[in-house]
Amino acid sequence: MEPVEINEMNRRTFLKAGIAGAATALLAPPVFAESLQQLAETNNSPFPKPVYRTLGRTGLKITMVSFGAMLTPEPEVIRLAIEQGVNYIDTARKYMAGKNEETVGKAIKGMRDKVYLASKTLPESKTKTEITRDVEASLKALGTDHIDVIQLHNLTSRERIFLDETREALTQLKKQGKVRFCGVTTHKNETEVLNALAGDPEHFFDTCLVKYNFKSETAVSAAIERAAATGVGIIAMKTQMGGYDTTGLTITPHQAALKWVLQNPRITAAIPGMKDLTHLREDIAVMGMRFSYADLRRLDRYAEAIAPFYCSFCGSCENGCPLGVEISTINRSLMYAEGGYRDLSLAKATYAEVPSQASASVCVACDACTARCVRGLDIAAKMERARGLLT
Repeated sequence: MEPVEINEMNRRTFLKAGIAGAATALLAPPVFAESLQQLAETNNSPFPKPVYRTLGRTGLKITMVSFGAMLTPEPEVIRLAIEQGVNYIDTARKYMAGKNEETVGKAIKGMRDKVYLASKTLPESKTKTEITRDVEASLKALGTDHIDVIQLHNLTSRERIFLDETREALTQLKKQGKVRFCGVTTHKNETEVLNALAGDPEHFFDTCLVKYNFKSETAVSAAIERAAATGVGIIAMKTQMGGYDTTGLTITPHQAALKWVLQNPRITAAIPGMKDLTHLREDIAVMGMRFSYADLRRLDRYAEAIAPFYCSFCGSCENGCPLGVEISTINRSLMYAEGGYRDLSLAKATYAEVPSQASASVCVACDACTARCVRGLDIAAKMERARGLLT
């Protein structure tokens, strides 16, 4: 299949698109806007022609909607995506305790030359021995001799970006041909991590997988632009804000959320988690679609619906906790259990990464919670929920 690449829009075009969306909100009745959207995007095929963008300085041309395999239990779904032109698969050493990489390995058997593989070291791995061990295990599970993009998993600060021993390990693995490019991932303090990548004089890391959605702060967007301007390839995750069930809300926000992210010219691709064929059809259908006023309305209503329980993982509440509880990571664990993921094992595995002295269990020592959420979430209630569900 011949690649169709979208050239990077300039900032003026991006801003103009945003202004146009706001203008449409003033000029077009909702039903009229919805009709225009349907007429403009009529496409009977659930699998559109893939659209590619270049992943920063790596030069890799990847599908703008790529495959997040974290939740995928069967290789057939991944194989179908590859057959339809999706060429970037994201997995990790920790997903399903290594079983996820094995699933991806089965999916790409006989098709390795059609895909780029991205995996991640374990979140706690920092030393040369640990990094090398993780990559060797990933190579074996994936059934391949190289990983295209290896990523340090779940960075929350700039510290790990500049660890000499980690860089030495990755440099050696590149020289051995076992990895091609190096990246990082971040769910929290994204601005700090992205700015560190942008300011690194050695430009060591080539990519950043970052939490980014229509409720992300403007500081995150600005940091994405800075990092991308230095050649860092940006991939978006958590684009659908948990993918919560919207049955009964008469809205379909998940495609709209993807389109919002992909209208940013600095985002090379998004990797929504695709558990089954339904997810695959819904997500890759977005390639080539524009973001419309109807989408804006859907997102407004979706945000309103999930506001009572969705955490953006900004971490600002943690400043008010005298015991140092990792509230944002605990809330992310709850999202894995109760959001669209519906994966209790993933939720418990994520919660297990929190040190015991920073877990929800220590909250019982407080008479009242002093941590405050800028979005108004009941933090004490969520910590109680975590203790009951995840411990």
